[in-house]
Amino acid sequence: MSALSAGTVIPAHPLALDSGRKLDPRRQRALTRYYVDAGAGGLAVGVHTTQFEIREAGLYEPVLSLAMETARDWTERPLVMVAGLAGKTAQAVAEARLAASLGYHAGLLSLAAMKGLSADELIEHCRQVAQEIPLIGFYLQPAVGGLPLNADFWRRFSEIDNVVAIKVAPFNRYSTLEVLRGVVDAGAEDRVILYTGNDDHILLDLALPFAIRRGDDDVIMRFRGGLLGHWSVWTKSAVDLHARIRSAVASGVLDSDLLALDARVTDCNSAFFDVANNFKGCIAGCHEVLRRQGLLEGIWCLDPEETLGAGQDAEIDRVYRLHKDLSDDDFVAANLDRWLA
Repeated sequence: MSALSAGTVIPAHPLALDSGRKLDPRRQRALTRYYVDAGAGGLAVGVHTTQFEIREAGLYEPVLSLAMETARDWTERPLVMVAGLAGKTAQAVAEARLAASLGYHAGLLSLAAMKGLSADELIEHCRQVAQEIPLIGFYLQPAVGGLPLNADFWRRFSEIDNVVAIKVAPFNRYSTLEVLRGVVDAGAEDRVILYTGNDDHILLDLALPFAIRRGDDDVIMRFRGGLLGHWSVWTKSAVDLHARIRSAVASGVLDSDLLALDARVTDCNSAFFDVANNFKGCIAGCHEVLRRQGLLEGIWCLDPEETLGAGQDAEIDRVYRLHKDLSDDDFVAANLDRWLA
């Protein structure tokens, strides 16, 4: 867990399916090997990018087990293994117990299934899950099923003893600040680590300090790492960028060339996440990049309706032309046969 506290790159692990929409273990292993060799500091499995539907398909335990086994077999380097947790309380608690038994270090808790419940009920739900595994909060953007959550919720969430981090992913500056205010109001800024999940604001989240007022004082908050669907693609480039940002922050010099990359990274995300169609193709778009690299055979999702949005393929073509230097295609090509072996 020291890597989580220090801040690292954690890709949200996709699901490799064959043309029959069944798990493709060979390519699922290849994805895990890719992320490890790209230098990721951890993996998030069973999360939104893995498709929440793995639960109904009976794939939750197999996919979590396969990622853990593959990572352990492929490297001796310690990784932060994060399991996605979802559903009502009984389901989320059972998933947390399973993840802990498999060796996962923390659980990323989605509240999407808890719509309509009061803040008290949401906090009690979180407390029960946190009794089973160290907990990472998840502010999932409403466009893909998340709940609007205010600063008071995040204050109360941050006061739970076994909360270790929050993935801040509302894709909204105002809502992002609500999370930071909640952490500061709880006095938990040294204990609860911030991870960006704002795929539309990755670089600046990681590079800039956030001054949050507590009384008459400023508490300076920083995002230490990212847990991102965007980082499921071009991961070697993401690891290099994260290291460059960390070095710049440590030196106190954020040069304009680095800051200007934020717009280019966000432009790539607009294509990968299908912003033009309100994120309809956000999972399939990442699959398409991995398919082009040869890591996936196709872009199939468990839900046949989940596919590329209108015009998304052309948008991915566009960002490939404009931002080819941000890809890691050469790295993948040099290692693909070994990962698929």
